[in-house]
Amino acid sequence: MADVKKVVLAYSGGLDTSVILKWLQDTYDCEVVTFTADLGQGEEVEPARAKAQAMGVKEIYIDDLREEFVRDFVFPMFRANTVYEGEYLLGTSIARPLIAKRLIEIANETGADAISHGATGKGNDQVRFELGAYALKPGVKVIAPWREWDLLSREKLMDYAEKHGIPIERHGKKKSPYSMDANLLHISYEGGVLEDTWTEHEEDMWRWSVSPENAPDQATYIELTYCNGDIVAIDGVEKTPATVLADLNRIGGANGIGRLDIVENRYVGMKSRGCYETPGGTIMLKAHRAIESITLDREVAHLKDELMPKYASLIYTGYWWSPERVMLQQMIDASQVNVNGVVRLKLYKGNVTVVGRKSDDSLFDANIATFEEDGGAYNQADAAGFIKLNALRMRIAANKGRSLL
Repeated sequence: MADVKKVVLAYSGGLDTSVILKWLQDTYDCEVVTFTADLGQGEEVEPARAKAQAMGVKEIYIDDLREEFVRDFVFPMFRANTVYEGEYLLGTSIARPLIAKRLIEIANETGADAISHGATGKGNDQVRFELGAYALKPGVKVIAPWREWDLLSREKLMDYAEKHGIPIERHGKKKSPYSMDANLLHISYEGGVLEDTWTEHEEDMWRWSVSPENAPDQATYIELTYCNGDIVAIDGVEKTPATVLADLNRIGGANGIGRLDIVENRYVGMKSRGCYETPGGTIMLKAHRAIESITLDREVAHLKDELMPKYASLIYTGYWWSPERVMLQQMIDASQVNVNGVVRLKLYKGNVTVVGRKSDDSLFDANIATFEEDGGAYNQADAAGFIKLNALRMRIAANKGRSLL
């Protein structure tokens, strides 16, 4: 067992991390520093302080990271129109590199020689936390209790807590049957009835959105203002990044937007069904593509689309802090210099429809695109040579007997 004097624990104050805190103290005979991140999960994080103090922790970090999360992680990801496997907006994945970064920063500030997390050995998060930690502090020790202990069920965790006097309610309010993760970008749901891929998700599972059937019968219109690829105002009112996302979650959720039920391919090798609630992100993706449609050069837009699956995979698999992700980000950000303007959206019963877009940097030229008289702006006769040159290699092949018929 590694010689550890001080460890920084990613700590929520719930059952798992409370047990981990005590287990670290007993198993490694070390000092524990707790770190609790407020990423906009919608739950009070301050009670974690009292719980940590009750267990003898002297260095306690509770950080409001909402603005940094959206500004430095969510917004850069959406500049790339990032979607994993065609559907998933990476709400859990994009939060992990920030948590890893802060764990390492706190380890450096407190002189800790190790970090610890509560990710199970079955999931992707263990990979994301640890790849980030090693990239930022190569010599750090990582303690992953779920890969070491034998407390592999909720009942065993509860028994351990009771035996060691850890203040956990065994008979408190009814616990959700789902394994959930929440931040300002999304809520994820796994487990329970979702483990049967044929069973429809339960309606009372959702927290942020009404069902499309119960959404208002009147459409909601909003206007989003972009500067360098990021939303800076809603309906003309300037907002901070975190407020932009919070407001879009509220508006989108009220209109039944952002629900998703998918089976994804986990990095650790298994398929996993999850439901995701991402109202604001769903709106942002649609709007960003709309403003790019009039401001990006065609080939730049196409190249971005070709690079996006690789970029999405890097985030999903925990390589946010890799040189290749940084390189891709620099290319993406360079493409956003002229992605400025306003997008008008219609939200109605789960649907997001673009109904307008305008920009001083628009490449759309109505004089050329018009179906009416264009005054010589476009010469249709030019197309003949263009078509023949592009067909030349196929005509040569066909003349050589290589016809596909």
